Amino acid sequence: MEIDQIFKNNKDWVSKKLSLDENYFKNMAKGQSPEYLYIGCSDSRVSAETMMGVEPGQVFVHRNIANMVPNTDLNVMSVINYGVTHLKVKHIIVCGHYHCGGIEAAMQHADLGILNPWLRSIRDVYRMYKPELDEIDDDEERSNHLVRLNVKEQCINVLKTAAVQKAVTERNLRVHGWVFDLDTGKLIDLKIDSQEILKDIREIYRLD
Repeated sequence: MEIDQIFKNNKDWVSKKLSLDENYFKNMAKGQSPEYLYIGCSDSRVSAETMMGVEPGQVFVHRNIANMVPNTDLNVMSVINYGVTHLKVKHIIVCGHYHCGGIEAAMQHADLGILNPWLRSIRDVYRMYKPELDEIDDDEERSNHLVRLNVKEQCINVLKTAAVQKAVTERNLRVHGWVFDLDTGKLIDLKIDSQEILKDIREIYRLD
């Protein structure tokens, strides 16, 4: 697609929105109050708003390679803090997807340069579940299972943060783990029980 086409698409989109509501952009410019914080993968095939069927302003979005939540990444930590403390989101969603390039790269024994420190966090998840993963003979299914396990571990990382722990206790903030199936277009809810996970990790990670 040429750059000029993008600006034409934008012009058409603006016209369409204004034809439905002449104050659409004026109202949107007044501020945001999303109920959802979405942490997903940077993969260009996975658009949060599109697959969720929501409008601008309804979802606060953070994306990175393989939807990671490392405690040393000030970017994702700042997004979580702002979403929870200032926007008062009611739900945090960590969404992975099948055929994830980051997951597949982490499963390779290859030196990928500057990507190595980032992929190491995914490899740490593999190390934690190595016996379980090594029992899977099919490479694609093993990759898919690591996608699911990684979502679970990143949900746990979300729950380790002070702002989230406080919001779970005080206003029942919910943390969800999802997977987007590129082969079908469907979202899969992994049924993450944030209250139960927090109970399990509270002894070590509780931040009063």
